[in-house]
Amino acid sequence: MDYDLEKIWGAVTGGLKVNVSSGAYAAFLKNTALVEIREMGDRLICTIGCPTAMVRDEIQKRFWGQIIEELERVTEKKCEVVLKIEGRRVEEQESVSKGLPLFEEDGSREVDLRRAKLREDYTFESYAVGGSNQMAHAAALAVARKPGQAYNPLFIYGGVGVGKTHLMQAIGHEAIKKGETRVLFCTSEQFTNDLVEGIKNKTTEKVRAKYRQVRVLMIDDVQFIAGKPSAQEEFFHTFNAIQADGGQVVMTSDRPPLEISKLEERLKSRFGAGLIVDIGKPDFELRTAILLIKAGQRKVDLPMDAAQLVAEQVEGVRELQGFLTRILTDAEINKIPITLERVREMLKLPAGNGTTKVVTPGEIIEMVAKYYEVGVQQLKGERRTKTVAWPRQVLMYFLAHEVKLPLTEVGRLLGGRDHSTVIHARDKIIAQADRDLKTKGELDGIRRRIFGGQVGGIL
Repeated sequence: MDYDLEKIWGAVTGGLKVNVSSGAYAAFLKNTALVEIREMGDRLICTIGCPTAMVRDEIQKRFWGQIIEELERVTEKKCEVVLKIEGRRVEEQESVSKGLPLFEEDGSREVDLRRAKLREDYTFESYAVGGSNQMAHAAALAVARKPGQAYNPLFIYGGVGVGKTHLMQAIGHEAIKKGETRVLFCTSEQFTNDLVEGIKNKTTEKVRAKYRQVRVLMIDDVQFIAGKPSAQEEFFHTFNAIQADGGQVVMTSDRPPLEISKLEERLKSRFGAGLIVDIGKPDFELRTAILLIKAGQRKVDLPMDAAQLVAEQVEGVRELQGFLTRILTDAEINKIPITLERVREMLKLPAGNGTTKVVTPGEIIEMVAKYYEVGVQQLKGERRTKTVAWPRQVLMYFLAHEVKLPLTEVGRLLGGRDHSTVIHARDKIIAQADRDLKTKGELDGIRRRIFGGQVGGIL
């Protein structure tokens, strides 16, 4: 049987990204490939090519079980793994070891992107913008337009999988698009490993030359250099050299500089001299947009109702991407279309039976507005007259109590109200319905319109 090695490995690495940090993925899994699958009875022997012995050893220690689990999920067969060194794939490693200049004016944008270690899909065009990342996106755009001038350094922090790396790499894409060839993205782990290799092989000067000639340096997960004196010392001088030459430094971290323990004070001072901006967790609409954009990049038509259902059930961006990979792999391997019901099955949600209706928060808002004959914008506005305030409180009750949206999300949907306002409205409607048959009848009428007779699900 012929296996599509690239497709299978893409599905496997997509699953791995859900449980592996972006730094670890970039350092140890990004440059691997599935090079062979052999059938042996009821098992598959899967050979994975690794760029170096160090990467092979780290994969064997840290990711062996996860890789087997993902291979078995994708192929639906028992798998064994063989790790094989396939030679270095990262061009700049060869350049440094030979003492060659890392950056050359060869006019090839593809080569520039490869040397810079940028992903092709991590651009501003493919970055979904919402309330949680709007300021960080604006800052990144400003840096991309004027590297070394606007916000230098730019320090972006936030939780796992919120889009920090994507946004940082988008800056690199823009710089290369404008003709800058000396662009480099790396993790702090890679920076440290290069330094260790340089010290061991007595090639420290070549390592320094690699980083200090850069005009746009992007360091991912910079918090991991904390507690490593040699790495901090080298990064401090690299940072100063790039800035002195008019270059730009961009960094990401899971926390702001002042909260990184064991980070030298002089580095905290340098990091704080530019702009520090955070990215929060994406809201429902942004999660939906991310899914649709990622599906579009893979030239797959993901139904809106299916995207909204996943966005409601899955919060993390990395988990969203991992689940999207599962959906696409399922459709491809089983040769079935992507449907709402199939996605519900994969999410392990109760199947629709014709009596339970699945609706979006936006549809609930419209239905309540129509029931009380008020405008949607009035419900989201500041007016407190009884004709608007009561429907607004009923709406908060349905969103918070009936369909269990987070209180902060309900407040955001209704004009940015505080969660305490939502709690007050919800509790007021519950108490009123317990003692007043008219209110109970109102709620039952709205419930029938929304859910078709029963309490239903929400997208």
